[in-house]
Amino acid sequence: MKVFEDARTDLALNGPRSCPLLLAALIFLCLAGATPVAAATASPPIFEDVSEASGLDFVHFNGMTGHFYFPEMTGQGGALLDYDGDGDLDVYLLQGALLGPGDKASDALFPARDTTPRDRLFRNDLAIDKEGRRTLRFVDVTDESGLRSTGYGMGATTGDFNNDGWIDLYVTNYGPNRMLYNNGDGTFADVTAKTGTGDPQWGTSALAFDYDRDGWLDLYVANYVAFDVVKNPKCYANNSRRDYCGPSGFPAQPDRFFHNRGDGTFEEISAKVLVGYSPGPGLGVVATDVNGDGWLDFYVANDGKPNQLWLNRKGLRFEEDAMFACASVNRDGQAEASMGVDAGDFDNDGDEDLFITHLMGETSTLYVNDGTGFYEDHTGRLGLAAGSFCYTSFGTGWLDYDNDGWLDLFVLNGAVLVIEQLVRAKDPYPLHQPNQLFHNESGKRFVDLTAEAGEALALSEVSRGAVFGDIDNDGDTDVLVTNNNGPARLLLNRLGQDRKWLGLRLVDPSGKRDLLGTRVALKRKGKPTLWRRVRTDGSFCSANDSRILFGLGDSESVTGVEVVWPDGLKEVWNSVEPMTYTTLRKGTAKRP
Repeated sequence: MKVFEDARTDLALNGPRSCPLLLAALIFLCLAGATPVAAATASPPIFEDVSEASGLDFVHFNGMTGHFYFPEMTGQGGALLDYDGDGDLDVYLLQGALLGPGDKASDALFPARDTTPRDRLFRNDLAIDKEGRRTLRFVDVTDESGLRSTGYGMGATTGDFNNDGWIDLYVTNYGPNRMLYNNGDGTFADVTAKTGTGDPQWGTSALAFDYDRDGWLDLYVANYVAFDVVKNPKCYANNSRRDYCGPSGFPAQPDRFFHNRGDGTFEEISAKVLVGYSPGPGLGVVATDVNGDGWLDFYVANDGKPNQLWLNRKGLRFEEDAMFACASVNRDGQAEASMGVDAGDFDNDGDEDLFITHLMGETSTLYVNDGTGFYEDHTGRLGLAAGSFCYTSFGTGWLDYDNDGWLDLFVLNGAVLVIEQLVRAKDPYPLHQPNQLFHNESGKRFVDLTAEAGEALALSEVSRGAVFGDIDNDGDTDVLVTNNNGPARLLLNRLGQDRKWLGLRLVDPSGKRDLLGTRVALKRKGKPTLWRRVRTDGSFCSANDSRILFGLGDSESVTGVEVVWPDGLKEVWNSVEPMTYTTLRKGTAKRP
C-alpha cells in the first residue's frame, strides 16, 4: 500500500496529474469502492443527527425502476427559510416522482417511500425555556400551506421577490419550474404564469440577487441537459454492466435570466445582457463581487464543461471572464464535473474565494481570489486534493462550524456511477459514500476532521444538497442534508456555542425585507476584519439561512460593524452586542 500512499501525498502537493501511473492506480481503487470510511471517534460529536427526534420525517423518492433514467441520481436540494416570520428557520424539501409512463417502483426496494410523492414544508416550532434549553419540533404543514408541488423536484431558491416582507420560494424541477409567493398567512400562491418565470427545461440551482441595484430581486436559473425519458439511451460501465449516462451524451440547455420589473412580472433577458452566451450543463450557481467594484457578479458550475464567471458591468450587461480570471478550468487546464459551488472569504483577506466540487477521480477545486478578480487553483497546496479524490461531491458550503473566525468546509458525497464493491454486495442503490468536514487552519491549510465529527458523518448515503443555517438559534451553523432516495438529515452543531459569536439580520428601512447582497465587515481589536455577505445562494440546488453569523474565536471585543448595502450606501454601527442576533435596519446608523 505504500505506493498508493506515496501517490496520495504527491496528489495533495502537486495536483491530480502529477504522476499518471499512480493516478491510474488510485482511480482503480476509487472505482472499486476502496474509499476511506469515516469513523465516529469524537465525544461529544461535532454534529448530531436530530431528524427523527425533532419530527423532520422525510424520505426522498427518486422513482428508480431499473431503467437508469439520468435524473434519478442527480437531485435534489432543499431550503431553510422563515416562511411564517416567527424568527426561526423552517424547512422545505423537494421530492421526486416516477419518471417513465407505466413504470412502477419496487416496494421491496423502497418500502418507506412517500405514498403520495410531493414537496414538503415543515414548520419549526422551536421552544426555549427559562434556562435557555432548546427543543426542536417540526410539523408537516404542507397541506395547510396550499403547496401542491408534485413535479420531479431538483432545487430551490428563496427571497422576497415582490417586496411585501414575506420570503417567497422558487422551485426548479426536471420539468416546469414554479414561482410560489408567500401570502403572509401561512399559505403560498403559485404565480408562475402571472410572473412569467416558468421554464420547462431541466432546472437545477437558482440564484436570487439584485443585479441592477434597483431594489427588486432578479432570478437566474441554471439548466442542465436535454434528457428525454422516452428516448432514454443505454450506457454501460467498464465491466459491461448497465449504468447511468453522463452529461456528455446530451445537449446542454440554456440557462434563464429573469429581470424583476417591479410590477409583478419578470422579463427573460438572457440574450439581452449575457454577452456572447453559450449554454453549459449548469448544476451550481453563486453570486459574488469578484473585483470589489460593488456590483454582484455570478459564477456558474458546469458539469464537464468550462465554468463561467459573469462580470457585472454596472447592471447594464454581463461579460464572461472565467478563462481570463483563471477560474474556468483547473490548474491542469481540464474542465471538471462541477456540481456544487460556494463563495466565501476563507483566508480573511477581504475578498471571496470559490470552492467547487467534482467527480470521483478528480479533486475538488479551491480558487483563491487575489482581490482584483483573478484566481489561482490552490487545492493541493491547501490540503484539499487528496481528501476529495475518491469521492463524487455535490452540496458544499463555507461555514465556521467552531466559531473560531475562520471559514471551514462541509462537503456532501454520493457517486453518480455505480460502485463495483457495492454492486458485489448486492446493494440496491450502489452509489453511497460518507460526507466530509474540513477544518480551516488559519487560512494556511485544511485538515479532514470527518473521523472526529461523530456518527452523523460516519453514515454512507447518496447525499446531494447541503443547506446551512442556525436552525435552533443558538449561535452556530447547523446543516440540513438532503439524501437522494433516502432520509433527510438535520445535523445539529454541538460545538460552535463553546465560543463567542455575533448574529446579524440586515433589512430594508421598513425592517421587513432581507437585503440580499449586503456586505458586512466585523472589526475586532488586533484581529483580521471578517467579511460576510447576506445571501441564500451557494451549495447545490439549495437555499441557505440569510442571516450572517460571525464566530468571534478568542476576540475580547468587537470594535464595530461596517455595512455596505446593495446600492453602495455605507453605514457603521459602533456597538453591537455579541451572543445574540441583532437586526440592522438600513438608514439608521451613521455613515463613515
